[in-house]
Amino acid sequence: MRKTFGMLAVAALVLSTSCKNENASDKINPENVAKAEQEKAAAGELPVIKFNETEHDFGTINEGDKVETTFSITNEGKADLIIINAQGSCGCTVPEWPKEPIKPGASADMKVTFNSSGKTGQQQKTVTLTTNTAEGTEKVTIKANVTPKADGTTPAVH
Repeated sequence: MRKTFGMLAVAALVLSTSCKNENASDKINPENVAKAEQEKAAAGELPVIKFNETEHDFGTINEGDKVETTFSITNEGKADLIIINAQGSCGCTVPEWPKEPIKPGASADMKVTFNSSGKTGQQQKTVTLTTNTAEGTEKVTIKANVTPKADGTTPAVH
């Protein structure tokens, strides 16, 4: 009886320590992740982003025009390129980026729309991409010279 009780106590102890609800992400050491990324970078195993152009000039446009351009993104690295986010420098600049990973050697398009309502004169806006490249962020720029409306009114910005 004592032997059975002792075995039950040991079994209960083992079960109580091995069945904890642990979060695996709590065990990740950021220093180890950074070191692994550096090792991958040294081995050339990270994605490398290449744009067909990093700056697009719309030239002269009229206030209130909505213009768009497409940046071609090519992955020249050895791992899938993931664009986590793309953010315009203001609400007038809206990117539509690829949500699926871009395989090594493959390309995808990112459309950028600029709304010139309420903007006049020389305009320069950026789109910042958060990526899994060695740099972590990449930027493209758009420019336009916006001429004011002839009647002097400025359209409402929505």
